[in-house]
Amino acid sequence: MPVQTLKFYFGRPLEAFLAPFRTFFEYLLRSTISGLFFPQSRNLSPSSVPTTTAQSPNMGTKKKIAIMTSGGDAPGMTAAVRACVRMAIHMGCDAYCVYEGYEGLVRGGDYIRKMEWHDVRGWLSEGGTLIGTARCMAFFERAGRLTAAKHMILNGIDALIICGGDGSLTGADRFRAEWPSLLEELVSTGEITKNQIGQYAHLNIVGLVGSIDNDLSGTDATIGCFSALARICYAVDLIEATAYSHSRAFVIEVMGRHCGWLALMAGVATGADFIFIPEKPREDNWREEMCNIVHHVRPVLSLQR
Repeated sequence: MPVQTLKFYFGRPLEAFLAPFRTFFEYLLRSTISGLFFPQSRNLSPSSVPTTTAQSPNMGTKKKIAIMTSGGDAPGMTAAVRACVRMAIHMGCDAYCVYEGYEGLVRGGDYIRKMEWHDVRGWLSEGGTLIGTARCMAFFERAGRLTAAKHMILNGIDALIICGGDGSLTGADRFRAEWPSLLEELVSTGEITKNQIGQYAHLNIVGLVGSIDNDLSGTDATIGCFSALARICYAVDLIEATAYSHSRAFVIEVMGRHCGWLALMAGVATGADFIFIPEKPREDNWREEMCNIVHHVRPVLSLQR
């Protein structure tokens, strides 16, 4: 089966992907930090380090924003963390990273670390997530979420940015909904005092969809989907050599769960004869059609040698 593969070449793919979202990240952090006035931000080159940060005239203490990644890793997560850390610092806030996802939020201690501008240098082109991600069974239980809330209060965290997929953001929404009752329970059990929770009565949460599936309605592209598509096209390019050598047809399965975006785009880009996606399952006699194409193409490949 002849396959024509569309190749993607990016010198720095994550930088190219995230560049259009710079304005979005600035808006995201402005929305997260409620009740503050910030002057218009300056233009910063990616490699420059600000000598001063924008601060509100009536700011008593700096706002503290924590960033974490959760669930399956996706290309671009590390670049998103870098963008959030540096923009938070630029806007006059303290930036924290929660290592190992919700597990780090539950454990606290060294898992919640303050980040400086130079701490994320070199992160832009790194894949996966450099602050780690782990499945946290404790967070499924209220006791785990109670401990996580306590660690946020003790560290003075005002807002939480979570980069993850469906499960991670669902957990974040539940955490937000339970936040008032969690604080009440912490006060009633003596874990923290009523004075400590004064400025943390409302939990600000922002979700960044880090998923290769591109399965969030209303979002043009989730963090990681284009890099995953490029990897698929590259893999098909390699498989093509074996397919041609043996005059064979290959069935290639890609990820995506309930969303067929990866399969559809990869199939179009590589010239696949058949594309099967969950949104539109084929009900006709596709098996016979597939066999006819294979029988037709195999002699053609033999003549081309």
